[in-house]
Amino acid sequence: MGTRDQLVDSARELLWERGYVGTSPRAIQQRAGAGQGSMYHHFAGKKELALAAVRRTAEELLAAADGQLCGPGTAVDRITAYLRREREVLKGCPIGRLTQDPEIVADPVLRAPVDETLTRLRARLAEVLGEGRAAGELPAGLDTTALAATIVAVLQGGYVLARAANSPEPFDQAVSGLLALLTAR
Repeated sequence: MGTRDQLVDSARELLWERGYVGTSPRAIQQRAGAGQGSMYHHFAGKKELALAAVRRTAEELLAAADGQLCGPGTAVDRITAYLRREREVLKGCPIGRLTQDPEIVADPVLRAPVDETLTRLRARLAEVLGEGRAAGELPAGLDTTALAATIVAVLQGGYVLARAANSPEPFDQAVSGLLALLTAR
């Protein structure tokens, strides 16, 4: 792995752990094992590096979601696989946590990939739900866009509940409750 990638990965980890304000260029350099010159050789500054880190995190999050959502089985099977996949629940969602960072939210450039990621995730979930509706697996009148937004909201809220309790149990309960509602007929 090259220095640029090490810097991006270090920034990703630190943004997830500390947020934008708590992530200093020096901390990124130290974690990456890179000198100051290396960082500024690859990036104009902290904001540009943070943007690269957020974009890489977004790509990985969407790829992981697609892994389950494009997998085998019915639409409900695929949604269930997505909801039940292994996650670092107590750390929270690496993209969702950025919505709580005032510096990210206040900066349209840094906020854009966060919003785009959550929008794309909702759209992909709505597609899968639409497939389930078309196959008769889900009710014909189902608003797939609203249910996709609900799925994302339950996941993000589940992370918050788990972090508050310092236990994955509230997250698991939220997912179980959502699946119960999804499969109730």
